[in-house]
Amino acid sequence: MDDAVLRLDNVSRTYGEGDTMVAALRGVSRDFAAGTFTAVMGPSGSGKSTLLHCASGLDRPSGGEVRLDGRALSGLSDDALTELRRESIGFVFQSFNLVPSLSAEQNVLLPLTLAGARPPVDLARQLLASIGLGGLGARMPAQLSGGQQQRVAIARALAARPAVLFGDEPTGALDSTTARTVLTLLRWMVDEHGQTTIMVTHDPVAAAHADEVILLADGRIVDVVTAPTAAVVAKRMAVLEAAAGAVA
Repeated sequence: MDDAVLRLDNVSRTYGEGDTMVAALRGVSRDFAAGTFTAVMGPSGSGKSTLLHCASGLDRPSGGEVRLDGRALSGLSDDALTELRRESIGFVFQSFNLVPSLSAEQNVLLPLTLAGARPPVDLARQLLASIGLGGLGARMPAQLSGGQQQRVAIARALAARPAVLFGDEPTGALDSTTARTVLTLLRWMVDEHGQTTIMVTHDPVAAAHADEVILLADGRIVDVVTAPTAAVVAKRMAVLEAAAGAVA
């Protein structure tokens, strides 16, 4: 598709050699359009995390190509790849990864500060206000709930206006009510600000917030659910997990 902000072309990733070689990804091709929300699911060992790592430049594929905004990642040096990740990619993790000795505002601005940038004074305050944390910028992470900490992590990921926001089980450590708040925020960022978002999750309810769900098995895309509901996703996942269990 012409509006693809991220493109995977026949991407493979293997680990080890000879008899110990493991194929984590096997020729995955997929376009991710700008302004869309995609969930990635699959049984344990299906290649979800490897796909996220290769797509985001955290890991280099063994074969194939990843292109971000038309730029091939394979031709970049490690330093150039680090710079691209800093400027064009945002990450939200299950464990929040906030620096406990920094305030919420300082955590939001940390990636820009480390990059040597001079962000506008009000940037962190504006970002925190936009996600419902107005007035809490001076609080330390320990003074915030888990859901509030995850929203600070999202604001940090958005500070550089990334081309793609990646979430690695972003609601995995949250209770269902708090998780729904975070997922609603991610959905709002897509709908209101056109933030391309790719989220790895094991939760069909979380996946139902996406525009489509990519299902992996044995390192390959085996199904795509459009306009997903939790019930449909759970049913498809049950089939894949049963098949994986039968093979094991």
